[in-house]
Amino acid sequence: MKILFFANRIPYPPYRGDKLKIYNLAKRLQHHELHLLTFAQTKEEYQYKAELEKVFKKVHLVYLPKWRSALNCIAGLWSTMPLQVLYFQSAAMRNKLEEILKADKFDAVHVQHLRMSPYFAAKKNIPRILDMPDAFSLYWQRRMKMQGNPLLKIFGRIEQKRVWQYEKIMQAFDLSLVCSAEDLSYLEGQHHIDTIRLLPNGVDLNLFSAGDHDYSHNHTLLFTGNMDYAPNIDAVIYFVNDILPLIRQKIPHVRFIIAGQRPVPKVQALANDHVEVTGFIKDLAAVYNAASVVVAPLRFGAGTQNKVLEGMAMGIPVVCSNIGFKGLGIESGEGAIMQTDAKSFADSVIELLSSETLRTKVGQKGVEVIRSRFGWDAIAATLEGYLTQVSKR
Repeated sequence: MKILFFANRIPYPPYRGDKLKIYNLAKRLQHHELHLLTFAQTKEEYQYKAELEKVFKKVHLVYLPKWRSALNCIAGLWSTMPLQVLYFQSAAMRNKLEEILKADKFDAVHVQHLRMSPYFAAKKNIPRILDMPDAFSLYWQRRMKMQGNPLLKIFGRIEQKRVWQYEKIMQAFDLSLVCSAEDLSYLEGQHHIDTIRLLPNGVDLNLFSAGDHDYSHNHTLLFTGNMDYAPNIDAVIYFVNDILPLIRQKIPHVRFIIAGQRPVPKVQALANDHVEVTGFIKDLAAVYNAASVVVAPLRFGAGTQNKVLEGMAMGIPVVCSNIGFKGLGIESGEGAIMQTDAKSFADSVIELLSSETLRTKVGQKGVEVIRSRFGWDAIAATLEGYLTQVSKR
């Protein structure tokens, strides 16, 4: 098949989030003819085109600086369209897309995120899949429950309503994909659409491979993720202020490492003699392997969490909140222990730190789960099946 990947952000370097997903899926579908059309938000991102051309036959970049996106949002304050979607509107992208569609006939198009859906919603002559990847309105609903600022709460409620209304654009696509069963059930119930399917997030089992983890140490807790992302910022502040003091009452020597790129000042301010903020880490596998327990105390968000999947793949026991847990399709203890309040979360971490046997048992169960369900090879094969399905309509 000839497949066009239409992405909201350049999928390189493939370290976190959407970039990681698109790159890993495409890398495993190279037996097809792959094309990529995406935005470059900085001039520096053009240097990655050569790397992407090792995966895609053709790579097209359209420059959309952040100041232009900000103007899009300001101009659309009185629009009914979500700011998340307005942010990625571009006449240059529409022109480039038309040019590409005239030059090449595609068997199927993979449209990444609700943000990019307007470009293909009306192109019913082309087989199209919309990869959400999560229920965006559910994300905003949960985020507003945690928002304390009255003005931001008003803005968030407006955006949540806009996103909820706009999600109905899924009806215009042949298939829509989400990464967890929880998100799929929510969207089906909210919008009564029967063309939504599951495409899980995955783990690179070559990069995050269990085998040499030392379960004897019990002194390091780890949180990973982009540290300018609101759910991650809230999670580490919540952990340091509400959960870590409870853990240190019983295990004073414990250290908490926050590993992730672009830490905002609020995150950097958490650093002290027992909390380390690393910034960008190239070799995340080594950081995971040095951890005794991975923690993911997210209080809002949707989908599944890469930090949970990667920790499980490495055989590191994980303690997480309910955010994203349901989408894993596992019972608490099968690699990850779910807790929903600060004391219970701290108690589970303490229990793990106090028992090498328990750390080993939970960690090894996680390896089994990831290898059987969440490897990128299997997920890419699932996407290939969906693309084949829509191409034959």
